[in-house]
Amino acid sequence: MPDLSSLLADLTAEGESLDELAAAAPDWTVPTPAEGWTIAHQIAHLAWTDRQAVVAATDPDAFGELLAGATARLVDESAAAGAAEKPADLLERWRAGRREIISALAAVPSGTRLPWFGPPMSAASMATARIMETWAHGQDVADALEAVREPTARLRHVAHIGVRARDFAFRNRRLEPPAEEFRVALAGPGGEEWTWGPDGAAQSVTGPALDFCLLVTQRRNRADLAVTAHGPDAVRWLEVAQAFAGPPGGGRPPRG
Repeated sequence: MPDLSSLLADLTAEGESLDELAAAAPDWTVPTPAEGWTIAHQIAHLAWTDRQAVVAATDPDAFGELLAGATARLVDESAAAGAAEKPADLLERWRAGRREIISALAAVPSGTRLPWFGPPMSAASMATARIMETWAHGQDVADALEAVREPTARLRHVAHIGVRARDFAFRNRRLEPPAEEFRVALAGPGGEEWTWGPDGAAQSVTGPALDFCLLVTQRRNRADLAVTAHGPDAVRWLEVAQAFAGPPGGGRPPRG
């Protein structure tokens, strides 16, 4: 895994990329592909989740209290509350939160595990998760604006967490995870190959990194993507894959 400083630099860059896109949008009430969520909901969700990550990094006990009182509607309710703000105020709150999370994660002592909505994680893993979520919700904003984002090397972080979340995705669907590792070989945006798992594994997944990331963040239907699975368990994985904590997502319909 990359060191924390480089992960935080990539988290900053991912936030700035989405900021440029969102700040230029004249209307934040435009619906996104996430049912019931506008651009404002997407930004509000990121601002809220960044804030919870800061709390997890700086006051684990307070985060534990939040987690103990969390309801199934917490994510939607927090997004709706933020979306009701004036867009300029929400934008500034999100920007301030992005700066705060960089400082908070940089100050986490080495070896510390941070509580979260999924399993506890290191500061580096938290930064990776924030990159993944910022990119995924940024995709929803881009789709709402009919904008095409150029893929970057930061996709490797999204793909990494998608691969690492394989067993979680199975258990989240009440399925037993496969005992063996898969080989995952993805083509990065610069033509480089990114790999995980043993070479010569009996089951594997291949395809463009962008497509794999769209799949594991459930931003595209598998039918629309050039991701190929070899082996029955690998095929099943692509049907249930998710890189995010929480209940299984409903996915997106084919774009047709």
